[in-house]
Amino acid sequence: MTDNANTEPRVTTPNEGNLSQGWDTDASIAAPLRLHDTTVVRAWCDYNGHMSESSYLLVVGDNADAFFRYFGIDEEYRANGGSLYTAETHLHHLRECDEGDRLIFTLQVLGVDRKRVHIVHEVLAADTGQAVATAEQMLLHVDMAAGKVAPLPDHLYERLAAIASAHAVLPIPDYVGHVMGLPPRKPTD
Repeated sequence: MTDNANTEPRVTTPNEGNLSQGWDTDASIAAPLRLHDTTVVRAWCDYNGHMSESSYLLVVGDNADAFFRYFGIDEEYRANGGSLYTAETHLHHLRECDEGDRLIFTLQVLGVDRKRVHIVHEVLAADTGQAVATAEQMLLHVDMAAGKVAPLPDHLYERLAAIASAHAVLPIPDYVGHVMGLPPRKPTD
């Protein structure tokens, strides 16, 4: 945990704030992106001894943070008033993780327009490559001073469009757009 300007500490992942390799106009774009990995620490585990549900979102957030830095939303960009905010997340817990488990992450851009970015994360066990969680997210570009959604600057939109184009060769995972609910109730006689 780290302390910010407030007196209360906030939970962070070990790699928050680490700069990933930034945008390189001449480099090919991996499909999917692999920008983050981490090891499960005790503080992320619950009373059952497994990684808690909130910690899955925490580590997915760190993967998103590495993605933001990759295409150009970094501390300087946020200091100048722009950021991406998460509007919606669908998190699927597929298996338990224990303290010491090494996790690797992939990220696929499913779509982008001037104000939105649709992405999906896969959290994988480093030793087996087995998916332990997935997270689908809709992100909104925000002008923080105005407090509202705003168009991405051209250079960021063009980078995101290039990533989306490179990722268009990937299949759309079957869990994307999944609606949660119980089966319809059968009428009683």
